[in-house]
Amino acid sequence: MIDNGLLVQMLLGALLGLSVYLPLAAGQLSLATPAFYAVGGTLAALLSTRWSVLGAADNGTFPWSAFGIEVVLGGLLAGAMALVVGSLVLRLQGIYLAIATIALVEIVRVAILNLPFTGGAIGIFGIPQPFASAAGYLIPALALLGLTGWICHRLELMPLGRAMAAIRDDELAARCMGINTTRVKLIAFVLSAMVAGSTGVLAAHFLNTWNARQGSFDTGITMLAFVILGGSRTWLGPVIGGLVLTAVPELLRPVGDARLVLFGLVILLGPLLFPEGLVSPALLERLGRIGAGDRSAPSAVGEQQP
Repeated sequence: MIDNGLLVQMLLGALLGLSVYLPLAAGQLSLATPAFYAVGGTLAALLSTRWSVLGAADNGTFPWSAFGIEVVLGGLLAGAMALVVGSLVLRLQGIYLAIATIALVEIVRVAILNLPFTGGAIGIFGIPQPFASAAGYLIPALALLGLTGWICHRLELMPLGRAMAAIRDDELAARCMGINTTRVKLIAFVLSAMVAGSTGVLAAHFLNTWNARQGSFDTGITMLAFVILGGSRTWLGPVIGGLVLTAVPELLRPVGDARLVLFGLVILLGPLLFPEGLVSPALLERLGRIGAGDRSAPSAVGEQQP
């Protein structure tokens, strides 16, 4: 049985999958999402507790307006950080870019771990919650996922999205066609960071606690698995992958420690059985043909009538 708390975690997983997907859509293997996720969550924890900028109301609740401001600020801070970092690391490609972004994740994690106002290894507890139950977080999580999905869908139809696809297929050819590959990759990187930062704010309030472990390298591998299992050719892939891989460990909890083995098998066998992901281009093309056939059927029948 999937409860509201698990549903919120699944939506958070889908958002983080989209964050990893955006650079991949431009041909960039970036594993920096945990760093920006940690930045957003740490900012929310500090603003609502330690710095007393957006503290709880007199009745102990956290204002929705303050929560919305934090979501925006978390995305903007992560985006600004990505703009600076991306200007440097996006000169690299392939495995070198992946290593550079892994280094960024570790730098952010160690910084959060050692800064005196972030709680060290223990982290920050008692983060005020704007909703009384887990069900309340479904609305902002769905809204953020819907907005991010809509943006990704529009990107696939816009010249910017087509430029990202061209870079993913052949960056040299895209550059020869006149595409400013550096600018396109930087835009994708910044958008990815903004999604991760805003998701971190939502997660910090939902979990009621935040520490440096939330943005570790292990978390980045899990986020990458969302995209690998779901598929990286369309934004729907990471969403499906994030929903499935977040739900599986919890649904397998009744089997005890064996759930870790079964979860590992899902990650291992998924790419083997579905090399292009659960949402592959072939599947989308097949669904498109079915939809086109359904729409054209009445006209075909009409043409046969005298």
